[in-house]
Amino acid sequence: MKLVGYLLKKIIPLFIGAVLFFALVLNLVDLFMNLTTYLQNGCSWHDIGVVMLNYIPKTIWYAVPVAILFSTSYTLSNMYANNELEALFASGVSLFKFTFPVLLLSFILSFVLFAFENGLVVQTYEKKVKLQNQLLQKFESDNNNNVIVISDNGKTIYNAARYYEETKRLQDLYLVFRDDNKNLICIIHSDIAAWDFDAGHWRLQNALEYVRNEQGRFITTAFDSSLEEKLTESYKIFRKNIVDIQSVSAKEAKIYIDHLRKAGLPFGEQLSEYYKKFAFPFIVFIVVFLSIGLTGKTKKNVLLISLASCISASVLFYVMHMVTMVFAKHGYISPFSGAWSPVILFTIASIILLKYSRT
Repeated sequence: MKLVGYLLKKIIPLFIGAVLFFALVLNLVDLFMNLTTYLQNGCSWHDIGVVMLNYIPKTIWYAVPVAILFSTSYTLSNMYANNELEALFASGVSLFKFTFPVLLLSFILSFVLFAFENGLVVQTYEKKVKLQNQLLQKFESDNNNNVIVISDNGKTIYNAARYYEETKRLQDLYLVFRDDNKNLICIIHSDIAAWDFDAGHWRLQNALEYVRNEQGRFITTAFDSSLEEKLTESYKIFRKNIVDIQSVSAKEAKIYIDHLRKAGLPFGEQLSEYYKKFAFPFIVFIVVFLSIGLTGKTKKNVLLISLASCISASVLFYVMHMVTMVFAKHGYISPFSGAWSPVILFTIASIILLKYSRT
């Protein structure tokens, strides 16, 4: 227990200091990048302070992996350089046994990081972005052009020339109705479709219904207004708002993916990002595992080389994660593999490195 306390006493203060330092740097960088525009727009220091305050959780989330890598690598490298680990190994204590508490701590910290992002970072970062866009006078309209929405598992298709958020209306709307076998039932055109909040569906104006006759040609027939009751796809779907899975909670991301699946739309990329929300926090465990396996591979320039090798390996992990996510996005591998394969492979590599490390 004394060895555990000795190791954690060295790592934890350094880790906390590194988190605060890297988080401060990230927050200041964001401030100075926009400071000129803030001043030109006459923003109050109170509003600027609120933006920075809401950005703190996100900067901490960014800083944790880098800070744990630095604190672990520096501590172990320093102990190698001072021959402290040599004395430890001579007394019969293996490197794995000595560093196991740090590995366990990093494993627990990975779950904490996920919960931290899901429960606080997403919400505060959204507030930060909204307020910052107001201060920078960046306004985006929710109106949308050339909107296509597939609903009811592909049996109903909406194709509108334009959606107006202010009036909750669709202009120049074409509706395609199909049966369970995706065979065409009818096509309906409406000049204007307005959302009825009380009824919970769209109301069509100047609607024309087209059906096929016995010769297979489309003819105009009386519009069956009962079809309006099937038009229950919410107006929110037609807004110009592509959901960024990384910027919403896991629960909200799951709801959005379920909507895409229900509508028959591609959802591989979104599902990959959803799995990544669970897999990526394990970067904390990976960098600690790598730093233990790589630290002290040479007797010369121990600190510099150990830090460089650990950082290089961590960058390689980030790059590999990006590559596998691209593969998953284009369907070359499954979404689950895109998110989790780097974690699995680097864990195996870390075990191998630890096995052949100096003990």
